[in-house]
Amino acid sequence: MLLEKLADYAVHEQTSRLPDEVWHHAKRCVIDWSASLLPGMLCAPATVLIEALEDEVGHGRCKLPVYGQAASTRAAAMIMGAGSHTVEFDDIYRAGGYHPGSPTISAALAAAQSVDASGEDFLRGVIVGYEISTRICESVMPSHYVYWHTTATIGCIGAAAAAATVLKCNREQFMNAIANVTTHMAGLQQAFRSESMTKPMHAAHAADVGMMSALAAKKGLTGTLDMLEGELGFGAAMSKNPDWGKATAGLGEKYNITEITFKNHGSCGHTFASIDGALVLKHQHQLNAEQIASIRIETYGQATDICGRDTVTSAFEGRFSLRFTVASALIHGSVRLDAYTPERLNDAKVKDLMSRIELVEDPVLTAGYPTQRASRVKMTLTDGRKLEFFQPYRKGDPEQLLTDAEVDAKFMELAEPVIGAGKSKALLAALWKTEAGKASALPFTR
Repeated sequence: MLLEKLADYAVHEQTSRLPDEVWHHAKRCVIDWSASLLPGMLCAPATVLIEALEDEVGHGRCKLPVYGQAASTRAAAMIMGAGSHTVEFDDIYRAGGYHPGSPTISAALAAAQSVDASGEDFLRGVIVGYEISTRICESVMPSHYVYWHTTATIGCIGAAAAAATVLKCNREQFMNAIANVTTHMAGLQQAFRSESMTKPMHAAHAADVGMMSALAAKKGLTGTLDMLEGELGFGAAMSKNPDWGKATAGLGEKYNITEITFKNHGSCGHTFASIDGALVLKHQHQLNAEQIASIRIETYGQATDICGRDTVTSAFEGRFSLRFTVASALIHGSVRLDAYTPERLNDAKVKDLMSRIELVEDPVLTAGYPTQRASRVKMTLTDGRKLEFFQPYRKGDPEQLLTDAEVDAKFMELAEPVIGAGKSKALLAALWKTEAGKASALPFTR
């Protein structure tokens, strides 16, 4: 049975000797998650949840980042899940089209705070959550992604696996945690199609039900153990021809956490290859927007489908628009949080360049999805020259991982406006030494 193999791995990993590289990349993931979390905690839906869950805030064993308020374990997981998925800077597992950090690390940290776990045990939870959930994600892709948001669905397993590991669930308890959380998987891609707070709530829900399932399993709640691969289970209901061999391939030997994509742009990951390609042409030829007569972007179908909008009136729409993000990058040099201020959203130069951008699905690139996220950017200049650049992957992908220095710079850029320069530096230093103390001692508050 699949769950038996996953549980054997997870229980072994509670005390195993892990490679130094794995510890290092786990800390990178926590730092990157923190960079996305801190500004997101100041935005809806995290701020709305703090008010809506008033019965769960103000008491409890957890502490909310930024604010320092006490919270119940489930409320903390949910609020951090929402906060870390709001500003669209959270990590990606490319082969699964999945943001593992938001649900997985949110649940792991809430669990660690609730039992005063060590930083090492917290990191072990993160590692197990990433390794199991990324593999299950690959097992059901790409068919699962037609309707379902992987961060909302597979994220439930990442959260449950992480929390169960931190809580030191035994083999039977771990299986029950995953079995029960599987039936709670939900999160429709329709959430991407219009302005709302729903998408970040996908990560919030995943962190919450993952936390609930782990806590309940620890106390003896049982689950249906073939919920993943059963005749009427997850794979049958929410994908086509799942390959369950991928769910355990290399488990405990090859660590997917070392190949996580960190975002280098503040937008949907489907825009990245096109932004990167456009910026290469801009820098190679020292271009300004006035020199560009038209742009043709040829990329994979999921990118044109999800990010194909041609007009932008809000930050949400901007983050999910290839035309806006590429035009903004070419005019302003980057796509960071300031790309979505009212002034930038209404920038006449950006809107003018957007009108000259054509999006085209390339069937060959679509066939390479999800393991490849590529784009071909073609520019025609006003002097008649034609330029072209093929971007085979995104900066931040495994082929070009962000360096530690770039991860640090991203963290400081996003954290400093929220908790100040001094506390940001102190938190960053503590995160690089997470295993040296208690997880609850990490200084997330301002």
